[in-house]
Amino acid sequence: MTTDTHPPLGAFDGTRMPRSVLVTGAGTRLGRHIALHLAKNGWQVAVHYRHSEQAAAETLAACQQAGPQVAHMMVGGDLAHTNACDAIIAEVIQTFGGLGAVINSAALFEQDDAHTVDSPLFAAHWQTNTLAPVRLAQQLFKHLEAAQGCGVVVNLLDQKLWNMNPDFFSYTLSKAALETANTMLAQAFAPRVRVVGVAPGLTLTSHLLNDDTFQERHRLSPLGKSSTPEDVVATVAFALENHSLTGTTLLVDGGQHLTKFDRDFSLM
Repeated sequence: MTTDTHPPLGAFDGTRMPRSVLVTGAGTRLGRHIALHLAKNGWQVAVHYRHSEQAAAETLAACQQAGPQVAHMMVGGDLAHTNACDAIIAEVIQTFGGLGAVINSAALFEQDDAHTVDSPLFAAHWQTNTLAPVRLAQQLFKHLEAAQGCGVVVNLLDQKLWNMNPDFFSYTLSKAALETANTMLAQAFAPRVRVVGVAPGLTLTSHLLNDDTFQERHRLSPLGKSSTPEDVVATVAFALENHSLTGTTLLVDGGQHLTKFDRDFSLM
């Protein structure tokens, strides 16, 4: 772990949300984009990683450059383990002196379907994609309740939940459960913690798509393009700052959820 030392945020007054945020999976992809944007806008950012320590270190350095007015940190841990989730929150709170927000960006995304789904892969998706975000939200609530502060959890979801296909069976179920948890957590943790979902469409390419195929499928939406990293980041920032949002999900996908796909983008 790499940290900068700095004074604690100070006492909470019951209404102020500390501008400190934990971004899971922030070493790469959307998590990195979110972390950099928030650092640039004055947030103290805790860059979480599991295996991508070098990538997380690069994200941390970029956060320090983008937002030098406050200190940032990185923290490792496997979200598949409940004890690790608790330790991550505790370490961030100890280092920052408080925590106001959690962005659940990290996710397991492995292909299976109704014919091949098995217990180990299903359980792995459930632990990382559903139980870990719930546990982190629970620990944030406990911290803020004790500190008389308020905060927010933002869960990264997927337009796939409104545009079902049979691919990535365990992943889809785990994200559907997390979307339902948005409502239940928002009810249970109000008014202390808001809980908001952000559901992107096809945003970044992967090893499953070459560049031409990615661009072609990115255009498959009513608006002629799906979400960009900048679109998703702006929506996450909006969810953090708008104190009237809770228990709902914002779809940021160019309308892709309105266009029926029989297969996942990567398998079309």
